[in-house]
Amino acid sequence: MERTIQKKLSVGGGSWITVDVYGEPGTAGLVVVPGVMSDAYAWRRVAGAVTAWPSVVVVNRRGRTPSGPLTDSYSLRTEVEDLCVVLDEFAGTRALFGWSYGGLIALLAAGERPVHQVIAYEPVMRPFGLHALPDLKAAQETADWDRCVEIVNRRISGFSAAHVEGLRTDHDGWAVLRRLSGPLCTELGALNATPPPDVMARRADRADLIIGGRNRGTAPYGTSFDDVRRRVARAGVHELPGQGHLAHIQAPAALGRLLDTLAAG
Repeated sequence: MERTIQKKLSVGGGSWITVDVYGEPGTAGLVVVPGVMSDAYAWRRVAGAVTAWPSVVVVNRRGRTPSGPLTDSYSLRTEVEDLCVVLDEFAGTRALFGWSYGGLIALLAAGERPVHQVIAYEPVMRPFGLHALPDLKAAQETADWDRCVEIVNRRISGFSAAHVEGLRTDHDGWAVLRRLSGPLCTELGALNATPPPDVMARRADRADLIIGGRNRGTAPYGTSFDDVRRRVARAGVHELPGQGHLAHIQAPAALGRLLDTLAAG
């Protein structure tokens, strides 16, 4: 599926978001919500692999070029309201899919707006990353984006020092990670400032949760997944074998195939 248009949507308060549309604009399809340290461009290969919906709309959340700034009033509520703007623009959306923080946003939106199906890959909820917030804040205040990337990979995701050094060797990739770390501290602060509802996705006809096989039952992503799962009634639980949190980067075709199999009739 090819990208056909990029659209800019006003969300008020001095900001805006863009969406990348793949397939047939104007048709009821799938809306994708990326999480932290990610943008719409990072999801292009997954969007291109999906075939079960006639269109895929990938949200470029605020704080990411070419979308607008987070703004001083930013909160988790802001993200849900932004997603509702997307749903208003693409009326008849059949399914929401969110990854990580984006999974939480999608599940919360599906608690407020009727949607046929909501799918979340390793959604996170508080207290995810809470222990790292003081160090992230200090790094953000000095614009030490290298340190921010190190913190999210080492102290939050639990990757090894060798893994981080491997990332550094890809100079273009490291530059992207530095850029995407700009809104990280504010986003994690918003995630941890808001207690999640006891029941999520209550207005979705169907809910599906995906866990990477390598993360099942392990901190931080597997344990946060379990916390979310307890709040999503009657959710189907699915595993993507051999994958971790970054399946959209490391196995986009496999993730696209799994999403196709989960397309509700």
